[in-house]
Amino acid sequence: MKKYDNYAAQLAVLERAKDEDLSNEFVMSGVTNKFALQFGLAWKLLKETLAYEGVAAAASGSPREILKAAFATYDFIDGDLWLEMLKTRNDLSHIYDGDAARAMVDRIVEAYIPEFRALKAGLDELYEGVLFGVQDE
Repeated sequence: MKKYDNYAAQLAVLERAKDEDLSNEFVMSGVTNKFALQFGLAWKLLKETLAYEGVAAAASGSPREILKAAFATYDFIDGDLWLEMLKTRNDLSHIYDGDAARAMVDRIVEAYIPEFRALKAGLDELYEGVLFGVQDE
């Protein structure tokens, strides 16, 4: 599944954030942009897996609805954290303060990247590679 491949590839890039100078304004900007991209890939991947499972909510175009359906379907997703991530993604364009941006980057590195990893691991275990041979719609 192309969405899974893209998700996994971009996660590998985002995981390198911890090795960068997170006090650098350009690095912080890159981390937040990569986070927003990864979050978008995540909810679209979840939408695809929910459709594969026959979950009606997969027809929704709303990230919030997809996330809520995913919480109900998959036990390896931290629902509260994913809703926090959605809010963070939505707030990105309104962060003008350097301290707030740094706090956001710290949260991305400490909590969000591990949750992206947990999603990948959960999908890998659940589908054991079967789903990922399926072509995206």
